[in-house]
Amino acid sequence: MANKIYNYSAFYVAEPIYAWNLGACTAPDFIYYNLLKAWKSKDSTFPFQDAHSTTYSVRDGSDWEKTLKPRLHERLGNSKNIILFLSSKTKYSRALKEEIDYGINVLGLPVIVVYPDFEKASDIAHERNIHSHIKSLWDSLPIFRDNMSKVPTVHVPLNKELISKALSDKDFTIQHKSANYCWSY
Repeated sequence: MANKIYNYSAFYVAEPIYAWNLGACTAPDFIYYNLLKAWKSKDSTFPFQDAHSTTYSVRDGSDWEKTLKPRLHERLGNSKNIILFLSSKTKYSRALKEEIDYGINVLGLPVIVVYPDFEKASDIAHERNIHSHIKSLWDSLPIFRDNMSKVPTVHVPLNKELISKALSDKDFTIQHKSANYCWSY
């Protein structure tokens, strides 16, 4: 477990992805992943370590079973947690299902859920009670909704300070994970 230093970012991208129309680069949830990378490039103390950079990139037309799925597993295997971007635009996809299923049910990775549609902690929860409008987003990703109780999860808005706090919290790493509970700041 000592080598698990990376954060695996999971986000929805429509399938299939075509390079000629910018594919994933224009997908809303992918843009938020790029925001993490931008924060890191501008501030070296921002505690994000990109698991996607640990293996070489794949082409849009790559074979799911021979290339894409094994690459996801390898990146998840290098990770200490999952950062899941869950927005009103998130949809169920084969890749997102595989990332969450393998990450939670096989590896037991804690999940930091970032809600890009919200900016304040009070938008997510009140006195640690998750709001119903947040819970309704879980329905777009049943694999997460039905399995998140198996690992610690923390729910945060798209707020650099709160995301940094979650990424720095050892309770949300595989090495030191806390009790399986639904947390918020």
